[in-house]
Amino acid sequence: MSQTTITFRIFRYRAGDPGSERFEETTLPVDETTTVLDALEMFHGKDRTLMVRHSCHHGSCGTCACRINGRERLACLTRVLDLETPVITVEPLNKFRKVGDLVVDPADFFREYPSDWQTLRRSEANPDAKPPQELAGYLRLENCIECGACVSACPVEDFLGPAVLAGLNRERINREQINDPPAESPEHDKSLLELAGGERGVWKCQRALECSRVCPTGVYPARHIQELRRGLDTPV
Repeated sequence: MSQTTITFRIFRYRAGDPGSERFEETTLPVDETTTVLDALEMFHGKDRTLMVRHSCHHGSCGTCACRINGRERLACLTRVLDLETPVITVEPLNKFRKVGDLVVDPADFFREYPSDWQTLRRSEANPDAKPPQELAGYLRLENCIECGACVSACPVEDFLGPAVLAGLNRERINREQINDPPAESPEHDKSLLELAGGERGVWKCQRALECSRVCPTGVYPARHIQELRRGLDTPV
C-alpha cells in the first residue's frame, strides 16, 4: 500500500497559560486507510505530551470530535487522504473551555441535558415485525452521540444549542411513543415546549444550518428546532 507524506498543524495549549497557544507542525506518512485520529496517535507516539480525547475508534462515542481544516468532524471517521490537501489543521471544538491541546471540557454542555430524558426511542427498522409477547415494541438508542460538533459549528451565542434542542424535541416524541399514558402527554409536551420557547431557546436560532451539516450521525438538529417552533405556534 503506497504512502503519502502529509503535514499536520496541531493546536497546542496548556490550561491556564494563554501564551502557550500555538500550532505545531509535523509530517507523517499516511495511506488511504489512515484517519486523522490514526495520525494523532502516531504523533502522540513521538510526543507523549499531546492531549487528545478518544475512545471507540468507530464513530460511536463522539469523544474525538474536533475541528479539522475548519470543519467539525470525528477524527476517527475522517480519512486523511479524503481531505485532498497536503496540509491538515487540527483544532479543538469552539465554545468549550479548553483543557489542553485538542481536549475541551464538555461539562457545561452536558449540564444542559435534564437527567430524566430518554436515551431510547421506537425503532424504525422492520416496522411490520411482530415483537415477542413480553415486549411492547422494538426500541433503539438515540442517534445523538453528544459529540458537541453542532454546538461548536453554531454561530449563535448564549443559546441552549442545537444538540439540547434536538434532544428536547425527541423527548417529546419519546414520551408519546414509549412511556407516558396519553392523558399525561399534553401536559408533559407543554413543559418541554416552555423550555424550548425560553429566552435561550429556539427563537435565538438563526437557521445557519451548520449544526445539521456537521452532525456525524444524521440527527439534523435544525429540523428538530423547526418542529419545536411549529409546536410553539400551535397551542398544546
